[in-house]
Amino acid sequence: MRARVIVGAVVALLALPAAASADATPLGLSCTAKAGVRFCAGNGSTQRVATFDGVPLDADVTLPASGDGPFPTIAMLHGWGGSKTSFESADGSDHGQTYHYNNIWFAQHGYAVLNYTARGWGNSCGTQSSRTVDCQQQVQNGGDQSATGWIHLKDRRREAHDTQFLLGKLVDEGIAQPGALAATGVSYGGGESIELAYLNDKTQMPDGSFVPWTSPDPAKKTPLHLAAAWPRWPWSDLVSSLLPNGRFLDFDNSTDDKSRTPIGIPIATYIEGLFATGEATGWIAPPGADPNADLATWNTRVLAGDPTNDPLTTQIANQIHDFHQGFGCAGCGTPSPLLIENGWTDDLFPPAEALRVYNSLRASNPNADVALQLGDLGHARGSNKENVDEYLNDQGNAFFDTHLKGGSGAPAAGSVTTFTQTCPQKAPGDGPFAAASWPALHPGAVRFGSAAAQTVTSNGGNPQTGQAIDPISGGGDACKTVQDEHASGTAVIAGPKSQGYTLLGLPTVQADVTVSAEYGQLDSRLWDLAPDGSRVLVSRGAYRLELAQSGKRITFQLHGNGYRFAPGHVPELELLGNDAPYLRPSNAQFTVSVSNVVVELPTRERPGAAGGTVVQPIISQGGTLLRAAKPRLRMKARPRHVRSGRRTRVTFTVTSAGHRVRGALVRFAGKRHRTGRHGRARFTVRLHKHGVRRATASKPGYRAAKARIRVLRHRHHHHHRR
Repeated sequence: MRARVIVGAVVALLALPAAASADATPLGLSCTAKAGVRFCAGNGSTQRVATFDGVPLDADVTLPASGDGPFPTIAMLHGWGGSKTSFESADGSDHGQTYHYNNIWFAQHGYAVLNYTARGWGNSCGTQSSRTVDCQQQVQNGGDQSATGWIHLKDRRREAHDTQFLLGKLVDEGIAQPGALAATGVSYGGGESIELAYLNDKTQMPDGSFVPWTSPDPAKKTPLHLAAAWPRWPWSDLVSSLLPNGRFLDFDNSTDDKSRTPIGIPIATYIEGLFATGEATGWIAPPGADPNADLATWNTRVLAGDPTNDPLTTQIANQIHDFHQGFGCAGCGTPSPLLIENGWTDDLFPPAEALRVYNSLRASNPNADVALQLGDLGHARGSNKENVDEYLNDQGNAFFDTHLKGGSGAPAAGSVTTFTQTCPQKAPGDGPFAAASWPALHPGAVRFGSAAAQTVTSNGGNPQTGQAIDPISGGGDACKTVQDEHASGTAVIAGPKSQGYTLLGLPTVQADVTVSAEYGQLDSRLWDLAPDGSRVLVSRGAYRLELAQSGKRITFQLHGNGYRFAPGHVPELELLGNDAPYLRPSNAQFTVSVSNVVVELPTRERPGAAGGTVVQPIISQGGTLLRAAKPRLRMKARPRHVRSGRRTRVTFTVTSAGHRVRGALVRFAGKRHRTGRHGRARFTVRLHKHGVRRATASKPGYRAAKARIRVLRHRHHHHHRR
């Protein structure tokens, strides 16, 4: 297939008339023949395009090999720290993330493609040398904030407006087809793609007002709208992404807009890294210079942590929620068709970012045209496996062909396509698995829990484990293994040994909590514990606790995953008060008592599968389990047979769900001992009566266990005289 594409591109290149490359001048740029298309490049200095407020933007346009247009047109929006070249290709034959996802490929298939560097980056006022007077109009105009060349963190009034303006200019020039405009982007560009979808046929002005989106030529003012958006690795609610509070639940639409109540826990690793990248490669406004783009002030305040009941924190959260995201846009209308791609193992923008949009749209309109793509991809710890990227990219191509060209093959509205995480990291992703809707993706559940009270502390946990699984400093390998442990100050709830099932969704946890102080946090990690004692992080989450929740039952979800628990492996939930360096630790010292913990893992398998361990979901159907089934203790004795009358040492080992239990009370032969940290209790006894003697093991929160010791008759040896 790739060979045919390359041959076709060469033939088209040879057949391209010499004059054709000079005919079109989109955005005033000259075009040259390249890989069977026309590439029209700005030089980043004298060929920049002044946007709606005069800020100069560095843009390229790629056109099909021939034709005057108008063409269906795609705006490809780069990520944080990127530029217009992020999705530009030499010949279109890319692999992995840019496979069938680059300017040459789309132009070879009949699209005009807009690639430009967002304001504040690269030659769009990002580099020092590019900051000409027209980049600095706010400074020149004494504080007029309608024109500023620095980064605005995807403010709909600036960056989204820029994209709409450039697409509108292409419409005025006869290059872009008014009814066939689309947007796509990765990460930073994905967030803007969702914004453009929500804006659809509206433009938000610098003063916050909304006007119809029209082309910029006053003599034309062609009405415009977005025909489709394909955000990849995006955020929908940036407050929730950067400061997760754990309030979003994928089965409860009332939680959609709770990202600011309360203010959540900073994902410190990413916030620090993103700001450093902005300082190094972009233009960040001086502190206090622009309240709509005051990234330096915002960064300092967020990283200072709690308490967060101050006016500045509220102002920052409201500014980001109200203007720097698509979800929650008060003046927007019905979004354009959306295909949203997020990563199971993405610790920056996890699947909740897609589900928030999906659920809210499908709740208001069951036929809303929104579909999901999920896999082991995205930001670290995403693996971005080649077979997954290429399958989902072809699906995205079909989505654009359907909505921009009148073709077919787009994912059905409401559908979900997913691949699962596989290890080692370079192994191909498993899938695709498809379902007609998000709930249909996981009809069953594996449920386990513990009634026993356990204490989580603000300084508990193993710092080395946190470092090993940090998405940035830990190397970003989703398949990294660490040894099993029950670190001090943490709670561990182990499930039953798997008989083979696939987690496919967001794990849900319910627990009774007693909280000692305000601004506590209950961080969570779901592990896959292998029989050899090693474990892999399957999913994680964050929950900001409030003192008013003490004595109450809480419900929260982890990021989720598509993950196969192999036979003999054990799902293990770890709750802790400190998941540094990924999450910023609280400034408060606190303890949290958790009890009656219930964990529900959504599964691809239906109830009754995996030897009956897959059951009907309850929590994810909106139910509440007030009490967890007590886990069962198990006890083994060594030796199991003793001789009567002999002094013998008997060792009892007490376990639960494959883990040794400390502090269990073992009763045997009229004596009582508690198990030590290895789960063992030793008795030295002399038993005279033959038969069966019973031992019991008990511990609060567990179902008791029994063991039997058989006492054999003492053998008498007779000596015969010779």
